[in-house]
Amino acid sequence: MRYYLVALFDEESYKEIEPTQKSLCRKYRLYKNLPMLHITLEVIEDPDLEKLDAVISDIIKPYKKFKVELSDVICFDEPYKSVNLKVESKGYIKRLTRTFNDSLKLHGFNVRENIENWDLHVSLANTNYAQREWTKNEYAAACKNTKNEAFNKMAKIDKIELWKPINNKKEMVVKSYSLKTF
Repeated sequence: MRYYLVALFDEESYKEIEPTQKSLCRKYRLYKNLPMLHITLEVIEDPDLEKLDAVISDIIKPYKKFKVELSDVICFDEPYKSVNLKVESKGYIKRLTRTFNDSLKLHGFNVRENIENWDLHVSLANTNYAQREWTKNEYAAACKNTKNEAFNKMAKIDKIELWKPINNKKEMVVKSYSLKTF
């Protein structure tokens, strides 16, 4: 099974981003329950969960809560049909992503080969777990309209979680790792 290591926003940041997601998903009737806003840091195939927990806990130890810059909207065309907020790949988030990828590889985990091609992003709406598939025209309009909103905010990351790929908030969280407070 594939697992996702994700960065989560603090409550205040979440409340600033969520209206954009809600409006987009409501307009196109995509979800009954909105997916949780997050930044995917790493994708891990069939890990030994105990070993993975130990490695992640060790990596996380020195990290404090940190800010990320959400600038602009990026869209991933078919087959994803995904509208996303672009996360600037700099500072803590870039270092943390690289550290996870390098350390997990060194410990024998099956992770992404090349993270240089990976655009850090926050998915607002896509075809995963949607109650209906949006049409090409709906997707194109959603992408264009969201880009026109000129999204640019700083957001705070306060924890890292390991998720299973299911859209049930209670069952998807395998492990949660809080970051240190300043």
